Amino acid sequence: MSNKLEEARKIINEVDSKMAQLFVKRMRAAEMVYEHKKEYGLPILDPIREAAVIEKNSAQIEDDVLKGYYIDYLKHMMAISRAYQYRMQDACSDVGETRDTGANDEMTIHMNLGQDSYDIVVKRGLLAKAGQQLNLNRRALIVTDTGVPVSYSTALAAQCKESIIYTVESGEASKSLDVFGQLLQTMLDHGFSRKDCVVAVGGGVVGDLSGFAASAYMRGIDFYNIPTTLLSQIDSSIGGKTAINFGGVKNVVGAFYQPKKVLIDPDLLQTLPQRQIANGFAEAIKMSLTSDKALFELFEDQDIKDNLDEIIIRSLKIKKAVVEQDEKEKGLRKILNFGHTIGHGIESSEGMSELYHGECVALGMIPMCGEKIRQRVIDVLKKCDLYRELEYDWKKITEAAFHDKKADGDTVTVTMVNEPGSFELKTMKCLDVIELAKSCLGG
Repeated sequence: MSNKLEEARKIINEVDSKMAQLFVKRMRAAEMVYEHKKEYGLPILDPIREAAVIEKNSAQIEDDVLKGYYIDYLKHMMAISRAYQYRMQDACSDVGETRDTGANDEMTIHMNLGQDSYDIVVKRGLLAKAGQQLNLNRRALIVTDTGVPVSYSTALAAQCKESIIYTVESGEASKSLDVFGQLLQTMLDHGFSRKDCVVAVGGGVVGDLSGFAASAYMRGIDFYNIPTTLLSQIDSSIGGKTAINFGGVKNVVGAFYQPKKVLIDPDLLQTLPQRQIANGFAEAIKMSLTSDKALFELFEDQDIKDNLDEIIIRSLKIKKAVVEQDEKEKGLRKILNFGHTIGHGIESSEGMSELYHGECVALGMIPMCGEKIRQRVIDVLKKCDLYRELEYDWKKITEAAFHDKKADGDTVTVTMVNEPGSFELKTMKCLDVIELAKSCLGG
């Protein structure tokens, strides 16, 4: 053995020994960080700090090649620390998250937004007990749509002091100025005051529309959300983004208006067709890729239907963490748009109206994933019946994708994922985003 090789191995062994000791020390520090977050009700996910730590420490390495490897190493270590903290959180519920004992657990997740804080309650059979959770001792406008079983809205109405059920047509066309005006007129005709409330019983369309109506009527009345689709249960029902479509542009008119409470009843999903369940899984996959490696691996390795409640709860925790840090989408919350730039372009382009929102987002995620994980993502999408091979009209997709609020001139900020559980916000030219999408989805 040469002296150089012997010396090199000696150095590596010494460094590895020190790294083992430092690893234990780092994880003990991660425990202390978790205890602090638990005490003050802070989210585990803190991407802004992680990005600052990476930038600060990587600056110490002058070799650009080594710097790249070091950044990958540091991201991996942070993912391990995060997973360790989530494990501690699962072992003893986080502050603001309580769980009843028994076979049918109730989870309460507290959205900490100061004066706009509210609870998200997750429990099977919750609709039948909504009156115990919500203040329904007043007038309530119950907004639902033609795709939701009538029994859901009538079960809620029976628990109200006074209720009006307003049913809109199922689909994006109901998120219009006309239907928005009809809701306002209905409340006015029935003498609604600032003490009354609006309750959404439906999917994302109903939640967006009725939440916006609640925000506008008398400058804002109480709004409750009881989502009935998987997509709305894990994503659109929380976070306070309400909107209607206008001028052919999706969600361009709306407001940030937080609900007073959200009730998540997984039993309401039993009437959904499988395609609608898959539609919701797209948003959970989206959140797992940016923020929860373990959740993505659950999609890869486990029976998805057997883990539905776990998928809902983990997805809610991710969105809670993001919204608490960036309620008005000034920075971090943009990661919730992962896959949406191209996805919205596909969804809004002529000839693609037969696709659901989640199906479009699923396709939009593929180009935004690094080559290293792209096939893994496609495999998960296929497992969830979300992968499609289509004929794309890229001219129309380009017009639809960038004629909205996320574009800034000829550039757009997109979320990129190179490893499950981590992300990068990247500013790209709009045409470069399209070229990347073409190369991945077919030109």
